[in-house]
Amino acid sequence: MTGAPASAAGGSGAKPVRGGKLGTAAVNQASLWNIANILTMVRLLLVPGFVLLLFHDGGYDPVWRSFAWAAFAVAMITDLFDGHLARAYDLVTDFGKIADPIADKAIMGAALVSLSVLGDLPWWITGVILARELGITLMRFWVIRHAVIPASRGGKLKTLAQGTAAGMYVLVLTGPLATLRFWMMMVAVVLTVVTGLDYVRQAVVLRRRSLAAERAAVGRTAEALNEAAGSPGAVVADAGAAGAADAGVPGAAVRVSGGSTPAEPAVRARDGAEAER
Repeated sequence: MTGAPASAAGGSGAKPVRGGKLGTAAVNQASLWNIANILTMVRLLLVPGFVLLLFHDGGYDPVWRSFAWAAFAVAMITDLFDGHLARAYDLVTDFGKIADPIADKAIMGAALVSLSVLGDLPWWITGVILARELGITLMRFWVIRHAVIPASRGGKLKTLAQGTAAGMYVLVLTGPLATLRFWMMMVAVVLTVVTGLDYVRQAVVLRRRSLAAERAAVGRTAEALNEAAGSPGAVVADAGAAGAADAGVPGAAVRVSGGSTPAEPAVRARDGAEAER
């Protein structure tokens, strides 16, 4: 007995095996509770709280809308820190990779839809912004096998403009401030569309380059195999390979003097690349 509490021995209460190592699942579970993930979870929990505060007392009470703005502001501020902390202190987890973008879109989507329901924000603005965010998310899945497009300065400005404009619409503003928030939202819409189109352009270019590089690599491999198979004086490698080729075993090739049968795996890879193009 060491007198240490169960939480100190992995946090699960199970007795550690003498001389053993902590299981992978336990390590992953322990790493889940870091400051970056906690901030992400706080932002997720703020989404329903923000909506309830915004719609309290019919959705037009200035005091409750100020409370809603405070919840929205906290959510946007945590968005600035959780990703930076995760990268700076090596706190990146699978949960964070999935939950962080969900939390980002959830709080912004909740704000835009709620404001449109209340009649404060035109539905077309909400539709444009949400369509862009959904489209870019699908685009990421389309190009993830080929490349990862880093966040651009325009994308960061877009996020800042959206957050500022949506926050101003949450507050009950009149006069010049109401006019200012309208133009701020227009700036956010323009940045949303422009950065979205730029992302599509980058995705298409990177995917084409990746496919071209794959085709070039497959072509070089096939050419090297053909040259090796067609070298002067080449003979059958062994009787087993010849028998496998005669029996129709996929991938088998017989090298004979002055000619060759290209390796079938290389051919299939090249055909697959051509089909994808």
